[in-house]
Amino acid sequence: MLSYSIRRFAEMILTLFIIATATFFLLAAVPGDPLTERVEKLPPQIRQNLYEKYGLNKPLLERYVITMRGLAVGNFGESIVYPGQTVQSILQEKLPASARLGIQQMVLGIGIGMILGIIAAMKKNTWLDYGIITLAILFISIPHLIFGLLLQKIFAGELGWFPVIGWPKGKDLWTGGWQYTILPTLAGCFSYIAAYSRLLKTSMLDVVNQEYILTAESKGLSKMHIVLKHVLRNSLIPVITNLPMSIAMCITGSFFIERIFSIPGVGMYYVLSVNERDLPLIMGQTVILSIIYIVVIFITDILYTVVDPRISIQGGRR
Repeated sequence: MLSYSIRRFAEMILTLFIIATATFFLLAAVPGDPLTERVEKLPPQIRQNLYEKYGLNKPLLERYVITMRGLAVGNFGESIVYPGQTVQSILQEKLPASARLGIQQMVLGIGIGMILGIIAAMKKNTWLDYGIITLAILFISIPHLIFGLLLQKIFAGELGWFPVIGWPKGKDLWTGGWQYTILPTLAGCFSYIAAYSRLLKTSMLDVVNQEYILTAESKGLSKMHIVLKHVLRNSLIPVITNLPMSIAMCITGSFFIERIFSIPGVGMYYVLSVNERDLPLIMGQTVILSIIYIVVIFITDILYTVVDPRISIQGGRR
């Protein structure tokens, strides 16, 4: 376990290095720079000072070394689009809103999706199975934007049950202001419901036909015991495989949902930073997202051994 963890940690560092390097040179390959339009009407001296401030007047390789050195110590620099604000301060301010929204969407969506997937698998070829699959196809076909606008129009506009826009602040940021979070959470959870209900149903149907399930049935074990102890546990492996992307995306937030409901999260800021070529903000958010994703993958590999004892990380076999 220790040697495996050390090897994976080294792979994580190398992966982050490659991602940061690729991001830097891809951004540098785009013609122009983030200050071109902003300094067009400014005096030459002020223009020169701004280029020196952000290091854009330095050679490419020197800027690369400076950027990587800053990333190594967690210093992403100052935002170009939002002068006076560091990337760390922006992420610290905006990330909690996106995190809460994404976590609520994921927990609700995956929970309902797994329940529906179990029902569809156990009621195969019945009206419940067909209804759940039809619902899943509908949910996965309609974009978050449409769901958000419909929920906002009906439940916030016409019925007035919830606020149209807004998000909890201060002491309510994590555990309060639920009236603001219900509609955005529902708008983003439908894709999770669709994906995980179909995934778990397919996985359970594959496991049901395995020989050890037939053996358990021949021993006279109850159907509920077989489903919970054997079928469901082994069916979770594909679900766990898909969790890293779900968790990483839930932390970064949803651009359209955040825009519709005026949620001050990082999803919208990430897209705006790409459009405005805010290099420090792009690098910072990309590295943070990569760290989250890579760490979750590592945890996922460990969880494999929990849900399936046949998988081992000893001796190079996984």
